Amino acid sequence: MIRIGSLVALCWLLTNPTFAQSVSKQADRQFEQLAYARAVDLYEQALGSPASLSDSERRTAKVRLGYSYHQIHDTKNAERVYRELLAEGELPVEYSQSYLYYAQALASNGKYREAQQIYEKYTKTQTDDKRGASFSTLYREMTPMTSNADRYDVEFLGLNTRKAEFSPVLYKGGLVFVSAGEANGIKRVFKWNSTPFLDLYYLPEAESLRGVKSARVGGSVPAAKKAPRTTLVRPLGSDDYTAQTANDSRTIGYFGGNNINAGMGYSQEAVSESDRFSRTLNSKYHEGPATFTRDGVRVIFTRNNYNDGKYRKSTDGVNKLKLYTSTQVDGYWGKVDELSFNSDEFSTGHPALSPDDKLLYFSSDRPGGFGGTDIYVSKWENGKWSEPINLGKTINTKGNEMFPFVDANGNLYVASDGQPGLGGLDIFYAQLTTDGLQVKNVQNVGEPLNSPQDDFGIVTDANRKAGYFSSNRKNGGADDDIYRFTREGPTNPCRELMVSVVDAVSKQPLANTSVTIDGGSRGSDKQLKTDAEGAMRVCIDTESEFKFLASREGYVDSKIGFSIKDLADDQPSRLEISLTKSDEDATTMRGIITAQNQKKPIAGVKVVLINECDGTTQETTTGADGSYEFTAKSGCDYAIQATKAGMGTSGGRITKDGTGSADLTMFRKGDIIKIDNIYYDLNKATIRPDAAVELDKVAELMTKYPTMRIEMRSHTDSRATASYNKTLSSNRAKAAVDYLKKKGVAAKRMTANGYGENLPLNKCKDGVNCSEDEHQQNRRTEIKILNL
Repeated sequence: MIRIGSLVALCWLLTNPTFAQSVSKQADRQFEQLAYARAVDLYEQALGSPASLSDSERRTAKVRLGYSYHQIHDTKNAERVYRELLAEGELPVEYSQSYLYYAQALASNGKYREAQQIYEKYTKTQTDDKRGASFSTLYREMTPMTSNADRYDVEFLGLNTRKAEFSPVLYKGGLVFVSAGEANGIKRVFKWNSTPFLDLYYLPEAESLRGVKSARVGGSVPAAKKAPRTTLVRPLGSDDYTAQTANDSRTIGYFGGNNINAGMGYSQEAVSESDRFSRTLNSKYHEGPATFTRDGVRVIFTRNNYNDGKYRKSTDGVNKLKLYTSTQVDGYWGKVDELSFNSDEFSTGHPALSPDDKLLYFSSDRPGGFGGTDIYVSKWENGKWSEPINLGKTINTKGNEMFPFVDANGNLYVASDGQPGLGGLDIFYAQLTTDGLQVKNVQNVGEPLNSPQDDFGIVTDANRKAGYFSSNRKNGGADDDIYRFTREGPTNPCRELMVSVVDAVSKQPLANTSVTIDGGSRGSDKQLKTDAEGAMRVCIDTESEFKFLASREGYVDSKIGFSIKDLADDQPSRLEISLTKSDEDATTMRGIITAQNQKKPIAGVKVVLINECDGTTQETTTGADGSYEFTAKSGCDYAIQATKAGMGTSGGRITKDGTGSADLTMFRKGDIIKIDNIYYDLNKATIRPDAAVELDKVAELMTKYPTMRIEMRSHTDSRATASYNKTLSSNRAKAAVDYLKKKGVAAKRMTANGYGENLPLNKCKDGVNCSEDEHQQNRRTEIKILNL
């Protein structure tokens, strides 16, 4: 009877509106304190009581419950809550972020088509956030993400436990990684997701790790009890080996050794039970990830804002992350020092050193970023780290970029949930500029290194032949594990190319259009059809040139050349072919692109034709012979522009009466631009009206290429003395420069030099009888490109 009475009382409480509202308020307090795991339980209780909350209160509670599941990486429950929330109708503007979190949950659960639809809803509500559009585009066709999956073998490692293990780094022939252990014998729980605090651990001999091959992405390893951690794993720093004696053979390092590349069998050395090192680096709060200098004697690691026994919070009451450093002396890690660019007001963590130890990359949510956490870089200058530089919008997004790693060639790997990926955090590869301070391009590494869940914390060699990474793909949530991978064959044996066929005017995709591919080592005249979205995807040979012929009834055929010989990256490419409807007034416009120097044709030039009647554009790429063609309507003027890395052009124009030329010349650094020459009257340096017209074209070119610098090279004919002609030509060059200054071109972008009569274009040297027209050819100003 007592038990029945208790159950009745409990049911009464759960259905009592006052009780439910009280629980909801408790949940709000936990939510505001970032204790999401506790908030989840309380919100579920409050929402489980029918008719106890108003419609507005229930919606707010569901929004917060969904976000709490999002924060603790419970994607299945996050999907459930958001699905229920959206079933009740469209969300108000203040809750529009829920579309984003719902789409992310769907993607993490492998439901890409549904995720695409929700991302499109998010894009409509948040037009300034490009993530929705970019993820939507990726999820229409996932082939580029899976094309190289079979070239990798992925192993689940025996060091993993039922707690989290992640962010491995190489150290002394072994691995240092982060684990949710019980640091210093004190069990403390992180209230965000009720998991233990993190510490740094060390596995001395990485080669001894046992592994089990993992299934393809989305699957899991064989159903077996997770292996206990290798017994040699210990808190990082418990590695004070016996010191060398005079009788010792030559060994790497000394008393704690510091060579991280030796690959020696350190696990065979005597291991002290001392925790001196552990007490130095591992505190009772979060530690890790970490990075080590090339010689292994200096460590930079992540820790909560806690040092020298002092625990600090931001003004809003949050204990942030900071970067700390320590140096090893005689086998001991010394005093822990805080890096100067830390702050109590924002988090700084996830360090990664460049191969020469001169650049430090890290993740931070400091003010001035693009959103979430961004990747920054700091330079080692004059014995200290410089003020950090944001790596820019090419790599950073409104989402989170974190866990950077730099390989031996100086290439950057980053985990991101803002770049288009398979779900959760994905690993991305980025090529950096030579100074390491800017990102040139970013590429998703695809399956199987990435999965619908979180994938991050990679460490690998310069060619991505082997390495380790972290993922929660097996059990999800906070159960991160470390995986080992090896690769056979090339990283990208072919380049993914998406060919899109559209109507030239409406830009609408043209489905079921025939596209014939001619070229490459895999044969020619291969005919394919575009899909319902006017697209087709092919894997084309590297270092090859192709021609694509698109044909469709009611449209004029279009042939486009495409070359990948000069492309520096290995990212998927996109080619758009515009088709013009058949029209009696339509004509074919053909042209050729050649280099200023030697007049050779240039392949792989992007050519854009602009119809000045209606502003529509067509785009193509030159083939191996430098040629291109468009379908144009009569009665309109057309402008032509051409672009190729490291080259420039003044462009071209064809008028409706047929004047002008579709042939363009491109120049590069060191070339002399071939524009109509600038002439002068005899013995004068005054800019003539015809010369002013041509100089106006130069001014337009300088505006088009704002970093271009030029040399004005003025020449005279051979009449008069050499010294007079030298002075005259210098004055003419200066007059041309002064004219361009008045047109708004900065003086620092131009130099003026007179060459007198020394470089005639014809036979008209001293003593040679020439006509006035022949002398006129030598009175000229050439324009040399100094920098482009």
